[in-house]
Amino acid sequence: MTAKEQFKILIERAVEVIPEDEFLAKIEKSIATKKPLKVKLGCDPSRPDLHIGHAVVLHKLREFQDLGHEAILVVGDFTAMIGDPSGTNSTRPQLTFEQTRENGLTYFEQAAKILDTAKTRIVYNSEWLGKMSFAEVIRLSASYTVARILERDDFSKRFASEQPISVHEFLYPLAQAMDSVALKADVELGGTDQKFNLLVGRDVQREYGIEPQVIMTMPLIEGTDGERKMSKSYDNYVGLTQAPVEMFGRLMSVPDSMIVKYYQLAAFADSALLEEVRRKLDSGEINPMDLKKDMAVRVISLYHPREAAISAREEFERVFSKGEEPEDMPTAKYNAGTKIWIVEILRENGLVKTGGEARRLITQGAVSIDGEKIDDDKLEISIDKRIVIKVGKRRFLEVIPR
Repeated sequence: MTAKEQFKILIERAVEVIPEDEFLAKIEKSIATKKPLKVKLGCDPSRPDLHIGHAVVLHKLREFQDLGHEAILVVGDFTAMIGDPSGTNSTRPQLTFEQTRENGLTYFEQAAKILDTAKTRIVYNSEWLGKMSFAEVIRLSASYTVARILERDDFSKRFASEQPISVHEFLYPLAQAMDSVALKADVELGGTDQKFNLLVGRDVQREYGIEPQVIMTMPLIEGTDGERKMSKSYDNYVGLTQAPVEMFGRLMSVPDSMIVKYYQLAAFADSALLEEVRRKLDSGEINPMDLKKDMAVRVISLYHPREAAISAREEFERVFSKGEEPEDMPTAKYNAGTKIWIVEILRENGLVKTGGEARRLITQGAVSIDGEKIDDDKLEISIDKRIVIKVGKRRFLEVIPR
């Protein structure tokens, strides 16, 4: 491909490429010298469970790979011991070195669903950061001003509200920048929430006499609630390693207002399909539920065989559209004739995280037994026959006497 053809493919779906003219020049130089670009993506090992929000930037890295460029995954085992303050209003907990290594391996195993692992270089930034002397840290710190650091939104808000900021947090963006120095990165990818850190990398590379990297920020995708950033802590995520049936159920809870965005950023639909989806939604010629089912099959097929995605759709329709029980659900066995508190059953079988959550869902009418809603959070169940407990729309439990 020509440089302009590569450029057109690679900037698609990106929020910003800074600066675009340098990016095109780097691609032209790469073609002329037959030397692939070094494309860097930092991995946060403090959160190793990947979801389709992480997949947005991973798919972009795969596009670079497919065009012959070098993909470098930087596991931040050293920086995780600092704790990235990006987007937070308080100091993050620090991890041990052992935790960061274990989580980094988990990250790579999941990323393998998207990346060509044979062509992926994985490095740990402790390899260079852990060897820096105190004099070298001072030199690094001198390359950036406190005023510039405080320009970052999360720092400025915490400073204005007189919330504590530890000095070590100022070192995080500088340490991430040193990754770019050590690797001589040509391009660094990240979400829009990483823009400040990526720009610091450009500045610090320049201070160390290295040609500055181009930065490419990718959009963040809202979770299945359609409001907050996708996150496991909000339980609004769709995990890359979840079973197809679970993924399908979660994708079907996406609000109609997010259908187009999920086609674009989760299913990676081309412009023609996006335009068709928009037209069908605007004209009302199709039930949005049918579009969501199609979108869900497309997303799941990226990480599982298409047959499994179609089977998940059929299971969803059988259970939720026709009101039938799922073919495969967890089973709990109790001694026949015993009486057990409903809250205890829900909690110990993983249908809820806490007793408080169980009581709340019961009083809200979100729990049913054999299709009948219950509202008594003090209910005791006599285990003398098979029953099916349903919590919300997707959680089922078969209870049988033994």
